[in-house]
Amino acid sequence: MNADPIYEAFALALHDSARAWRHALDQRLKPLGLSQAGWMSVALLARAAAPITQRALAEALGVEPATVVSMVDRLQRLGLVRREMALEDRRIRQLFLTAEGERVYAEVRRIAADFRREQLAAIDPALLATSTETLQQLLHALHALPR
Repeated sequence: MNADPIYEAFALALHDSARAWRHALDQRLKPLGLSQAGWMSVALLARAAAPITQRALAEALGVEPATVVSMVDRLQRLGLVRREMALEDRRIRQLFLTAEGERVYAEVRRIAADFRREQLAAIDPALLATSTETLQQLLHALHALPR
């Protein structure tokens, strides 16, 4: 049996559903005044165990470091993020969420949780568990690829 058609169907479904999911969630979060990169940055900073650098944020978002600079500028103007020079190297800028950033993150989480419940309610929990396991295995394999 040739597995190529199912591999292709899976890859297309994965790509299209991830893109549609991000777009639909982005529409829900628009009233917060944040772009997709903005709310994703706020979420990454809120979940980080320690302050992260602009370079690390760029890596996590999959964008160039120069792109992150203007986005962090916008988040700073909104009062959501502050930059501080790292004590060990003044060239490095660490990013911190402000109290307002924490408040916005709580709202992002609430909206995203409502969105997940609405979108996934009709799907069998066993199928969701299997799908999650499949995606986690795929992610693990992708992380093991040479960079």
